[in-house]
Amino acid sequence: MARGKKRKGLRLLLILLLIAGAAGAYLLFGPNSYKDRYLYIRTGSNYATVIKQLEDGGFVKEINSFKLLAERAGYPAKVKPGKYKIAAGMSNYNIVRMLRNGSQEPVKLVINKLRTKEDFYRFVATQLEADSNQLKALFADSAYLAEYGLDTNTALCAIMPDTYEFYWNTTADKVFRKIAKKYTRFWNEDRKRLARLKGLSPAGVITMASIVEEETNKLADKPLVASVYLNRIDKNMPLQADPTVKFAVGDFAIRRVTGVHLAVVSPYNTYKNKGLPPGPICTPSESSINAVLNAPATDYIYFCATPALDGSSAFTASYDQHLKNAKAYQQALNERGIH
Repeated sequence: MARGKKRKGLRLLLILLLIAGAAGAYLLFGPNSYKDRYLYIRTGSNYATVIKQLEDGGFVKEINSFKLLAERAGYPAKVKPGKYKIAAGMSNYNIVRMLRNGSQEPVKLVINKLRTKEDFYRFVATQLEADSNQLKALFADSAYLAEYGLDTNTALCAIMPDTYEFYWNTTADKVFRKIAKKYTRFWNEDRKRLARLKGLSPAGVITMASIVEEETNKLADKPLVASVYLNRIDKNMPLQADPTVKFAVGDFAIRRVTGVHLAVVSPYNTYKNKGLPPGPICTPSESSINAVLNAPATDYIYFCATPALDGSSAFTASYDQHLKNAKAYQQALNERGIH
């Protein structure tokens, strides 16, 4: 019924303007925008706010003709928040119809590797209306996160790299819940079974996968890296994963972890603490998660980057061999002046 009234209102206005002749038709259908621009109408905005944005931002060439049409079409009572594309040469009629109907542009949120919860808050806040503080509050709400089997340490596990589509004015709650749907779907019974066989929870798998993600870009090496960490946990050995130390220090640009870094006191320092850290140190790719779930049975306890410095690793069960591998790697770093 309401939609029918809207259409009748615009039809009536169209008839009146056409009766007024060519000048009226031009006001209705003539171009009144300069170039492609995005208009962001925040939640809670009113008609006066929108008019000010259009006028101050130079979205339309002639504001009075826009106001005439907008008010005749009942737009002042129909303001809807969102991200709207005002294309070059767009007419008053099309602009008013778009804004009144709430026909906003969707936003593609492309999530790749994020290292901290703060990175996630900031990234979303630059793309959507959702405030970073609102997202932060959700990640601090234990009861809210428990719905997904997560806690304040493992909350980032729900943020899986992918492309998600939202309307710009989507609330923080709906942003998280839509992204978390992928996490929920991903953890089907088969993957949960594989996780149990590794002695890990879904959050534990993602936490380990985040370390694997930071250790290597070589797809062939990922399952072997995972096997090393699984073997270390089985033997009650510390993981001694350099990426967790970088996370603990808060400096991801470190090329060479030294004794100063290893001394940092943090639950994420896996040189000082046995087992997995409290939560993930990044949002790992699906290949890293699958590497953990499908890690082969090996006797590897150690691995080290090769002196080729091409991202490949050398794996061994022998500490003596590991020392030789590490020495060759350190020598390669020295020769290239990497500190």
